[in-house]
Amino acid sequence: MTPLRPRRAALRRLFAITLFALLTPVGAPTAFAEEAVSLTPCRLAGLRGVSAIRAECGSLTVPLDYNQPDGDTIDLAIARVPALRRSESPVAVTAIAGGPGQASIEFYASYGPAFRRMRESHDVILVDQRGTGGSMRLGCPAPDENLQGGWNEDDMRDAARDCLNGLPADPRFFTTSVAVRDLDAVRAALGYEQLSVYGISYGTRVAQHYLRRYPDQTHSVILDGVVPVDEALGPDIAPLAQRAVGRALARCADNDACNAAFPDIERRFEALIDQLREQPVTVTLNHPVTAAPTTLTVGQLEVAGAIRLLSYAPQTVALLPLMIHEASNGNYVPLAAQALTVSQVLADSMAFGMHNAVVCAEDAPFFGAIDREALAQTYLGTPVVDALSAACDLWPQGRMDDDFKTPFESDVPVLVLSGEADPITPPEYGERVVDYLGRARHILGPGQGHGQAAVGCFPMLMGQFVRDRDLDALDTSCVEQQIASPFFTSFAGPEP
Repeated sequence: MTPLRPRRAALRRLFAITLFALLTPVGAPTAFAEEAVSLTPCRLAGLRGVSAIRAECGSLTVPLDYNQPDGDTIDLAIARVPALRRSESPVAVTAIAGGPGQASIEFYASYGPAFRRMRESHDVILVDQRGTGGSMRLGCPAPDENLQGGWNEDDMRDAARDCLNGLPADPRFFTTSVAVRDLDAVRAALGYEQLSVYGISYGTRVAQHYLRRYPDQTHSVILDGVVPVDEALGPDIAPLAQRAVGRALARCADNDACNAAFPDIERRFEALIDQLREQPVTVTLNHPVTAAPTTLTVGQLEVAGAIRLLSYAPQTVALLPLMIHEASNGNYVPLAAQALTVSQVLADSMAFGMHNAVVCAEDAPFFGAIDREALAQTYLGTPVVDALSAACDLWPQGRMDDDFKTPFESDVPVLVLSGEADPITPPEYGERVVDYLGRARHILGPGQGHGQAAVGCFPMLMGQFVRDRDLDALDTSCVEQQIASPFFTSFAGPEP
């Protein structure tokens, strides 16, 4: 058997929130000479090569520190996906991934069909945000010690210190305020007048700050699973996750077939979490990614991480009651397999050094008072905020514009998309953003989770919006046809 180091799996899940010094605004006009960008044919690969999109790839060299234009540099990985129809449009679409720590090129390659309508008359340009993908990725190796499912704040500080010591550059220059300057440098170097900006999750923070800094260069904005600019991700993660799972299990209890298959599922979930807090279990299975025989310790951290990620999409929410039921009856293999899959996906897709660079500058300093007693009552508990706080205790705070956390108004049209059952960026976040931006419209996906771009008719609505920039003309009646996925009552699927 190959033992999986439980600390590694726990750390990866805890660090993936999948959440200021007074400086001269770093979104000021670029003060260096942009080099010509040479693009060559390439194919964009999604996560684990699930897709391959024809594109043109290249790089743009920019300063590591824009205040030192003659100092160290960084090469930004960029790609252009040509419009489906021959077009001379001065507007390009760009997509910004979440995390923070995911690469935008890989994200786009994984979700390309969702952007097909937006590509009809517009090129798509993609930039791996500095610190991710091919743009000097700030990856951090997970610690190797086998702690049998345990960790403490000293472990988190040690992991953060090891991460810092192995980084290729100063992480202070890998924040959102610097990244928007990179994005506009790429726009200018490729010769586009404006960008239509799509952002998902953390990417909505980048999109909003680009809008703030470069309103004249912004054609339109789509914010999918939006984070308000004044929100500090961290303290609300556990309560929001608890609410989402609670609603899903309550919906199971109200459904005749689900309730018959899994009676008293809400109480059984609470009992399962309490049991695993007290006594983790050892599980042996074939690794769901590598197929290697694997033995791991499954405790509250592992199960909570798997449950949280399963709650992100209605298709996987449909599996929650079944998996909880199986674990309650002693079959931990399904949940353990999910924990392993989550760990592997996050390790493959997330640059944790860049994640820390953003969160430790833009979130952790604004946590305020944290009610740890209330957090302890949730299935996630306090580890998320404890881990972030411990890591950020020694992480150097990066560059952040002094108005970064201030809501602002804009004349640029903004389409805001939320999922009714989103466990991390709930609909009330969307309402807050619409209130301060002004020229914005909020569309809610009934029964949907985190990210609407690929759901139902949303690709059509996004394409129409980018084409016309007319929020009022969007006919959203098609959205009402989207419903939550029916619950699996066995591994064969839902009831017929």
